[in-house]
Amino acid sequence: MGSLFRSEEMALCQLFLQSEAAYACVSELGELGLVQFRDLNPDVNAFQRKFVNEVRRCDEMERKLRYLEKEIKKDGIPMLDTGESPEAPQPREMIDLEATFEKLENELREVNQNAEALKRNFLELTELKHILRKTQVFFDEQEGGLNHTTESMTRALITDEVRTAGASMGPVQLGFVAGVILREKLPAFERMLWRACRGNVFLRQAMIESPLEDPTNGDQVYKSVFIIFFQGDQLKTRVKKICEGFRATLYPCPEAPADRREMAMGVMTRIEDLNTVLGQTQDHRHRVLVAAAKNLKNWFVKVRKIKAIYHTLNLFNLDVTQKCLIAECWVPLLDIETIQLALRRGTERSGSSVPPILNRMQTFENPPTYNRTNKFTKAFQALIDAYGVASYREMNPAPYTIITFPFLFAVMFGDLGHGAIMALFGLWMIRKEKGLAAQKTDNEIWNIFFAGRYIIFLMGAFSMYTGLIYNDIFSKSLNIFGSHWHLSYNKSTVWNNNFLQLSPATSDYEGTPYPFGLDPIWQVATSNKIVFQNAYKMKISIIFGVLHMIFGVIMSWHNHTYFRNRLSLIYEFIPQLVFLLVLFFYMVLLMFIKWNRYEATNAFPMTEACAPSILITFIDMVLFKESKAPGKDCNVYMFWGQSFFQTVFVLIALACIPVMLLGKPIKIMQARKLANEEVQPITGGSSDAEVGGMSNGGGGGHHDEEEMSEIFIHQGIHTIEYVLGSVSHTASYLRLWALSLAHAQLAEVLWTMVLSLGLNKEGWLGGIFLTVVFAFWAVLTVGILVLMEGLSAFLHTLRLHWVEFQSKFYMGQGYAFAPFSFDSIIENGSAAAGETE
Repeated sequence: MGSLFRSEEMALCQLFLQSEAAYACVSELGELGLVQFRDLNPDVNAFQRKFVNEVRRCDEMERKLRYLEKEIKKDGIPMLDTGESPEAPQPREMIDLEATFEKLENELREVNQNAEALKRNFLELTELKHILRKTQVFFDEQEGGLNHTTESMTRALITDEVRTAGASMGPVQLGFVAGVILREKLPAFERMLWRACRGNVFLRQAMIESPLEDPTNGDQVYKSVFIIFFQGDQLKTRVKKICEGFRATLYPCPEAPADRREMAMGVMTRIEDLNTVLGQTQDHRHRVLVAAAKNLKNWFVKVRKIKAIYHTLNLFNLDVTQKCLIAECWVPLLDIETIQLALRRGTERSGSSVPPILNRMQTFENPPTYNRTNKFTKAFQALIDAYGVASYREMNPAPYTIITFPFLFAVMFGDLGHGAIMALFGLWMIRKEKGLAAQKTDNEIWNIFFAGRYIIFLMGAFSMYTGLIYNDIFSKSLNIFGSHWHLSYNKSTVWNNNFLQLSPATSDYEGTPYPFGLDPIWQVATSNKIVFQNAYKMKISIIFGVLHMIFGVIMSWHNHTYFRNRLSLIYEFIPQLVFLLVLFFYMVLLMFIKWNRYEATNAFPMTEACAPSILITFIDMVLFKESKAPGKDCNVYMFWGQSFFQTVFVLIALACIPVMLLGKPIKIMQARKLANEEVQPITGGSSDAEVGGMSNGGGGGHHDEEEMSEIFIHQGIHTIEYVLGSVSHTASYLRLWALSLAHAQLAEVLWTMVLSLGLNKEGWLGGIFLTVVFAFWAVLTVGILVLMEGLSAFLHTLRLHWVEFQSKFYMGQGYAFAPFSFDSIIENGSAAAGETE
């Protein structure tokens, strides 16, 4: 549990493995996922490492598996996924896997080539069938009309000279070619024929109604049959070249009707035979793919594990004898025994008699940051890491964010109805998380929602609580405990009067607070409801903000004490906390004092108008300005000695600024001077942990390596940022009030402008109209108030944690612990171990 508040203690270890046991030991460590290996060969090219051939073999196996996967998906065959992760195969099993994949690939490629050839023949026969069928109309001589058409066509294609010269030679015979062409190319093809042949050809075309399958890619294409009549070999050559240029396919077409009928019968017979052979080929292909689909997922896992192991082994060094592999790795200190047990299991599996050796090394390097998480805390830790990974052993904001994040979100989003929608959606994802996690999807938005399911549920649940506090559900109020107001309004007054105001100073108010949340009567106070809620929400925003920032400063104390940064503790933490308390926490105390002492029904000596403004009081306090009474017979201050205490508080706050600005640099300068006088390193109370260390906690740098001018500049920037930031950060928490007001007003606008229109209609037409209006209102409510407003409140809450809260103690200058883990490699779909480091 301690690692939740701080990162795990890490140790740099040296690992000695026998060559024959290295593969099995690394496999066990990959299943464990607790070791981050370092590259001991940074200057060695990837192609010159020891196990590069094994990695290439794995790449080739992956290529073959991806080819199988593509073919399986093409046929829509479901792949069996049991959810289990098989162990990494032994090196000797690689040969069997390679042989299996080679056999499957060759068989599938051969089947595909045969199928493609058969489909190409089938396409040619189908096109020839359509040519014989469509062109029959051009050669049909049963009706005389076609004879006249042919004669007129002949006369059109023969010039006068040819006609005169051939009058004594009998009738002129026309040549022709027939074929098919893509339908979209036909207009350009016809224009090219006309221009190239100067109009001396006659083109007839007819569309093929059904699409044809392209054997190369399986696409459905639409084609047309054409026949071109011409005279002479010169035009024949020209026509064929144009057909070749447009990729038109020409087919032989006999002139005699009997020959055409005989060819058509032969074509139909061959098509039937091809259909039979194609069916058998597809059945065989389907059987091969179904058998491969049963094992494809497991094969992918095995190959990726083998590849990851050899990638990791390439990070190791060989000793002089070439019989031992040496590795360096970061491991969590608490898991060293678990890692040693995994190494023993790997040694036993390999049959080696030499046990592995794991030695802890001393180092001055910054270790990686490892925060142990579960499925609940993982999402909150991801929010923190998105800002920056914590420095080693720095205080982790994630466990506190589990409560503060949904709570501050709920202050802005407070609505019982909208919160219930969000909580139910989060609860549904939690209840169905196993099934939803098994459904892999590329939808990034859905993956983000599912990863943050616990955050969504908590935000919705907290919003339901704040919705009860605000007594707000879809812009309406719940009347649970009645009302503490007694008004003489009748129904017509409420419905017809657009400006109703509640005054606590009258006898309408009982004078006792409502048991829980806001009195529902404020819903009818159209005139001063917003004024009342603004004053209420504005003050609680400042209260929550100041408490949140004070908590952040207190968190820095844990960092300073853990890293023994006594200078930072004395000259940063204490003045920072005092500065925040005497100014802003005092302002919060004034709010509680004002709520306790002033009531609307107080007659003398103070009335509602006499209550001093906290904002004016705070401004006058900082400016050392005497406050003025707001009215006659009114007190300026809320308690005795307030002016004196305020002056003292401002003086203390001003005194804290030079302490933060100069205290730590002066002590460092004195320590360096003393060290130079003694000509030896400072020890004891002025060690590096005291002189060095980072401000506001963290890993701790060494100020001995910095120039004094840089230390003064750094401290000056830090002081100015804190002092000015305290003011701006306090004002920044007013976004809690602003977004809460905006959310409530948008909900009221939707109710007034949309849903109330349907509620005002009567009769059966009113019921139909209300159904339509309610559907429209529901869509707008979910789309705008839940999704868009929820996203806006989420981002503002994230900013309050990253900037206003974490800036008080969190540096986030570390780097994440990325262990060698099969789970993460398989989840990311990558077998490259270098990507997980």
